[in-house]
Formats: sequence, structure tokens, C-alpha cells
Amino acid sequence: MIRVDYDAELQRHHQVLQRTWGIQSDDHVLDIGCGAGQTTRDAARLARDGSALGVDVSAAMIERARRLTEAAGLPNASFERADAAVHPFPARSFDVAISRFGTMFFAHPGAAFANIARAVRPEGRLVMMVWREHEANEWSVLIERALGAGPHPPPGAPLQPGPFGLADPTLTEAMLDAAGFVKVSFTDVHVAVYYGPDVPAALEWILGFSSVTEALRRLDPVSAESALERLRQALAGHAGAQGVWLDSRAWLVAARRR
Repeated sequence: MIRVDYDAELQRHHQVLQRTWGIQSDDHVLDIGCGAGQTTRDAARLARDGSALGVDVSAAMIERARRLTEAAGLPNASFERADAAVHPFPARSFDVAISRFGTMFFAHPGAAFANIARAVRPEGRLVMMVWREHEANEWSVLIERALGAGPHPPPGAPLQPGPFGLADPTLTEAMLDAAGFVKVSFTDVHVAVYYGPDVPAALEWILGFSSVTEALRRLDPVSAESALERLRQALAGHAGAQGVWLDSRAWLVAARRR
């Protein structure tokens, strides 16, 4: 049984993303928000005569990514603690920029994608996965109902950092176009997320979400315990022999550098 972590949670999304990267053997790849480096390592295996650079703002994730990559024996994969929104990447140095849910939290997304575009060669590609709207994601609705969280921004609201920050295709396409990316496409990805082998593991995983921690902190002790019990009961309704799975919807976004 797969224990829950970020790579396990997104295992089915990762399979979809891998099939659409289109990475060539001599490509130089930038992986934005690489986490523990699974996506970077897989990109490096495809770009066997090129390279893959993973960047993330978390020092702990970068350290773990380096350890795992050294153990895997992938000399063409490297990692750097960096904020892709502002990091001074060498201009036109990457053939492909990829991301698995690592681009929705930029404080200034237009400027961030313009910075990424400068790092990608003309006609180079951007391939990223981002969450669709909150209402289309069972995992988010379940958590919101259990915790009594506040409303999410309505469709058409200005882009805001957060898990659903790039959910609106119209706004996201306009922002990417202004940043230097064209031929933007959105493909619906409808697969489940894995939250652990059983309800206690799933609850522990969800309690690690910063948004959940903050929501519980705002509640008094009695209300917080009631919210946790509602969350346990909701998760129990999705537990089965293969663990706890929740429905999700995402966009696979592809574009080319102008």
C-alpha cells in the first residue's frame, strides 16, 4: 500500500503529465516548484543528453530532492533553492518549462510568468498542471464543508495566489499571452487524488495543509473538535480497500514561447 505524501497524492496526475511533456533527449528542462524532485528526475531521464533543473522555495524539499537524485544516479538533474518568479535564470536557456501544481501561488503571476518566459528559448514550451475551480474539486469542497471555511473567489475575479489561482482559462490565457506565451491550450484532467491508506492517515495528511491549520486555529476548541469529527466522517465515506481517494479536476496547460 502506498503511504501518503505529495508524490503519492498526485500519482495519477503525474502519469498524465508525463505523457504530455514531449521532452526530447537533448532538451534542457526547467521544473518550477519541483518539491522532492520526482518530476525533475523523470524529466532528466527523458532528457538523457540534456539536463533538468528543479527549483523550489523550500530548502527542505531541495535537500531531499538532491539526496533522492544522487541515490538514483542522475547526473543531469540538478536543484536550486529559488523563487521562479524572480530568479535571474540565464536568458533563453531552457527548451521546456514544466510544473506540477507549482505555479498557482505567485504573488504577481504576470511578472512571474514573464520572468519564466525570458528563461525559455523562442518556440520553447510551457507545460504545467494547475487546479480547476474549487467547486469542481471534491477534495476541496469536502474540506471546506467540514471546516466551514469562507467562500472562494467567483469566476472572473482577478488572479489571486492560492491553489485555484490559475483556474480561470480566460484570465490565465490573457496573463500568459502578456508574459510572452502563445498558442495556449487547456485540457481537462479528471482523475482522483490519493489521501492515504486509511482515514487516520488521510486526516493526518490534510491537517498538514497550511489552509486547514489556519482555519482550525481560528476556531474555539469545541468548534475545532467538531470540525475534525465532520472531516473524519467525510473521509470515511471515501475509504475503501485501496485507501482514501477523492475526485479532482485540473487543467493541463500548454503554451509556446513567442
